Amino acid sequence: MSEAEDAVDMRIKGRAVSADLIRYERCFAPLLATPPSQITLNMVLTLYGHAISTCTRRVGMVLMEKNVPFKFVAMDYTKAEHKTPEYLKKQPFGQVPYLDDDGFIVYESRAICRYICDKYPDQGTPLVPTELKAKALFEQACSIEASNFDPFAYGAFMEMYKLKMGVIHNKDRMNELLATLEKKLEGYEAILSKQKYLAGDEVSLADLFHIPYGSTLPQCGYNGLESGEKLNVVRWWKDISSRESWQTVKDGLKGTIE
Repeated sequence: MSEAEDAVDMRIKGRAVSADLIRYERCFAPLLATPPSQITLNMVLTLYGHAISTCTRRVGMVLMEKNVPFKFVAMDYTKAEHKTPEYLKKQPFGQVPYLDDDGFIVYESRAICRYICDKYPDQGTPLVPTELKAKALFEQACSIEASNFDPFAYGAFMEMYKLKMGVIHNKDRMNELLATLEKKLEGYEAILSKQKYLAGDEVSLADLFHIPYGSTLPQCGYNGLESGEKLNVVRWWKDISSRESWQTVKDGLKGTIE
């Protein structure tokens, strides 16, 4: 353990703090290990988003996995801050989140997650393999999530959200999407009967990408990830959704740097 990590642990043990604070303090270890003369503003990533946005929390989860200190700037939806001309210069679609790395702007949550993993390959949890065949299986797993999970989980969530907001929604459409997802999960069951995670026996971004929208499915009346006949899917979901990174951000994202 480094002196910086020792310092963090000593501070934690020296006072009564919440479990959340312990998790956040550990994100500072890489920063504390850097000589003060080398600490510059461009070391701090700034994430702009909404604390409970599914896509914002997707990025937050990966920042936690990689132990990357970051600043979080919350957008106020009630004031449509994500639709202002200034915001649209950074994210032309008026969506959240986007990441500012010392003036370099990247948006789309999955792209941001990949950028973080590429920028900090040797820090925190390895989430993107580098070996040729392992990388191919990883890309395959990412495509599975994008094609066979997200359209249906996201679509069902949106219909449920419209219902809660009291606007026009299509409950039949939501049920159709959930029925399709149930069928798609048969493929997941086949894959996960042979390996621990979607891309092999090591967790990757492909697995984590599922969590934000997967966690909304019980609100839609679907519990096929938590229980049911697809035992390997249930085992996999329990594994990834119980990760400390998700537990830290699931109820709302907070930055680790003010």
